[in-house]
Amino acid sequence: MTTLFVNRLTVIDFSYLDPTKGLLGESWQVDIELDGSLDHQGMVLDFGDVKKQVKRIIDQEFDHCLLVPAQHPNCQIQQLEHRCDIHFQMDSGELIRHSSPYSAICLINTAQINEAALCSAISEKLQTLLPDNVQSVRIRLYPEPITGAWYRYSHGLKHHAGNCQRIAHGHRSRITIYRNDNRDQTLEADWAKRWEDIYIGTQSDLQEAFQENGNACLRFGYTANQGLFKLEIPTRCSYLIESDTTVENLAQHIANRLKQEHPNDSFRVEAYEGVDKGAIGIT
Repeated sequence: MTTLFVNRLTVIDFSYLDPTKGLLGESWQVDIELDGSLDHQGMVLDFGDVKKQVKRIIDQEFDHCLLVPAQHPNCQIQQLEHRCDIHFQMDSGELIRHSSPYSAICLINTAQINEAALCSAISEKLQTLLPDNVQSVRIRLYPEPITGAWYRYSHGLKHHAGNCQRIAHGHRSRITIYRNDNRDQTLEADWAKRWEDIYIGTQSDLQEAFQENGNACLRFGYTANQGLFKLEIPTRCSYLIESDTTVENLAQHIANRLKQEHPNDSFRVEAYEGVDKGAIGIT
């Protein structure tokens, strides 16, 4: 038996439901190993097929989705023909409700989403779709090593033509701030704290602010190309901006807020959307 490997095959940008922290955005890099016998080309699988076929399956099934721990005792799932409604109670008693086309969620057979559970789900999916000579699949998932400030956020882009339109997908993101052309790590840490494990919503997508069991909540909703999306989340986990939550707008939003707070200074904000991509906001 021979082993083929590809490191950093892709990055999965997603959100998931956590019983302690609620709705969390993440970006995990993917390494893969394939064990198998050699085919007529003398290969376990052509690298081109790994980078196309395997990456396509991972991206299609898990990327830009809401990952749901289907075995969590306080997770209720109602599956309809083309839709799925999720009712998730956190350890605090606060509720998160999510309603979307079925393609926007991924049910994971576990009580808690973590690297091991997702690795198992990806391996099982791939094993059923790869050629017979591939006998086993091993996946390694890990966040980008970041020195300095970073935050996790979830969002949805109703005008996006692709899967970014899904109302609850997310990213783990670095942030770099220059104040008067000098890097300011104190401001970076401040914004990372402001947006720690946050849902960033567009004001026009906010349908209602309400109280439930003594907790302040927000209800977001919109119709996009893929269908109707709804999300209810504790207010304390949310942050509203006036524009769509593209990374371009987020970078400029931070820069503008910094300018308001420090009017005599100039700012350059490099906001990331996951790994190695992002936008720059300047005042």
